Amino acid sequence: MSKTQVVVNAIIAQGMLPLYFNPDETISIEILRAVYKAGVKAIEYTNRGEAALKNFNRMVTIRNEDMPELLLGVGTIKNLQQAEDYLKAGADFLVSPGFVKEVADYSVAKDIFYAPGCMTPTEIIAAENAGIKFIKLFPGNMLGPEFLSSIKDIFPKLLFMPTGGVDTTKENIESWYKAGVCAVGMGSKLISKKLMEAKDYATIENETRKVMELIATIKK
Repeated sequence: MSKTQVVVNAIIAQGMLPLYFNPDETISIEILRAVYKAGVKAIEYTNRGEAALKNFNRMVTIRNEDMPELLLGVGTIKNLQQAEDYLKAGADFLVSPGFVKEVADYSVAKDIFYAPGCMTPTEIIAAENAGIKFIKLFPGNMLGPEFLSSIKDIFPKLLFMPTGGVDTTKENIESWYKAGVCAVGMGSKLISKKLMEAKDYATIENETRKVMELIATIKK
């Protein structure tokens, strides 16, 4: 099985992709442990600010020691240099807020999972023509499930995952699944700033587990 497919399968199986960033290394690691305990097998760490790459290097070390089957990806990749830096650090997959052609070409050539953020049919077509199979609809709350319902038939071979403002409620997640997503990206609505500040890792773990159980029910 290709490396790309391994990541696709993991994200589809859990039905969601949690994503977060914290400038503090210890907090970043503890959140990683919490979501892993909840049953997550693929997670995205966001490339934001100076500390991100340093934190990520440390997270990869901890992952290799304690959570070897966890796929650790990186988000907010905006150019090839960032992609290469994180791949060198041990990233398993890449995610962008937009479609970056040089990153797409590089990823397709090297069998690396890359999910570009797309907001228009033009961007989705550009990504598809570059060989990309998995599209991050971003920002999800601006586009809404109706957007996907109306374009999905044009892209029968692509997988879609909304990110940005996806809520943890049954109504919101269900509406996305009815529109035809394969997973939902979940950031601040799941791993909130408030929970991070309080270092409330138990709640992060419980909330993550609850969302995964909810998605499993919806998918049935």
